[in-house]
Amino acid sequence: MTKTFKVAAAQVRPVLFDLNGSLNKVILKIKEAATKDVKLIVFPETFLPYYPYFSFVEPPVLMGKSHMKLYEQAVEIPGPVTDLVGKSAKKNNIQVLLGVNELDGGSLYNTQILFNEKGEIILKRRKITPTFHERMIWGQGDGSGLEVVDTQLGKIGSLACWEHYNPLARFALMAKGEQIHCAQFPGSLVGPIFTEQTAVTMRHHALEAGCFVICSTGWLDSEDYEKITSDTNLHKAFQGGCHTAIISPEGKYLAGPLDEGEGLAIAEINLSLITKRKRMMDSVGHYSRPDLLSLKLNTSPNKVFEMTNKKNFIPKDLSAKDYLEEINHV
Repeated sequence: MTKTFKVAAAQVRPVLFDLNGSLNKVILKIKEAATKDVKLIVFPETFLPYYPYFSFVEPPVLMGKSHMKLYEQAVEIPGPVTDLVGKSAKKNNIQVLLGVNELDGGSLYNTQILFNEKGEIILKRRKITPTFHERMIWGQGDGSGLEVVDTQLGKIGSLACWEHYNPLARFALMAKGEQIHCAQFPGSLVGPIFTEQTAVTMRHHALEAGCFVICSTGWLDSEDYEKITSDTNLHKAFQGGCHTAIISPEGKYLAGPLDEGEGLAIAEINLSLITKRKRMMDSVGHYSRPDLLSLKLNTSPNKVFEMTNKKNFIPKDLSAKDYLEEINHV
């Protein structure tokens, strides 16, 4: 396994209401990162086609039109969009953690996709609990996505935004040996207080998990505010809130933080620092107390329909022997 390599967190401005425009920026950033010898790049939360900023300021009764636009440009997995991103990852020999609005049937989901250097999707997970205004936009994910995947770079896990305030979700990834944590936020929301909260949360996870954190946030320019809402009194809701950075297992900034504008936070990481941190404090090892505290995780995917094979069901009032004799005569 490679011990030292470069990673990047992208702070990018979406092309609002234009899937192809945002997709083109993803492809260009992948190429740019690859020219700088980056082996893993992380993009912001639901960057394709764009984060539903409208839902933060529009009341539910008025957001139907904006919600329908999002449906029209949402991403199917697999599909033409993921095919293009996969080809770009393969061409540039880079792993890509991408956030999308996933369309599945009649529902949208906040979904994270990890492509390996061969362009294959090796992780697809949905945000388990959309936050506040987001609950009008996305369905809920399930425990099947709380996975850590073993790659040629190391063991990679991911969460989106306020999922980081669910300590058991974070613990699930920690317990599965996460070495590189990919965090996604929308950015450009709430202002400086959101920037500060993100900084505290990301550094804490790096320290507690003893892992590297790659945190990516989106960026909105003042020109975007009018596209989201014509009410200028609400434009202040989109100013600030960015914190794109790379943090070591010791809680130190290796790159960034970027709090405004577009750019790449790039750093070289050395996985041996994980052992250095965990030698003193391993939250899921020598510093844990499973005899007192432990986590039960349901990793079964949610199903709305499931067929039951009659031959695998034995009625309570029949013995196994009697039941076998009965079905053999059917």
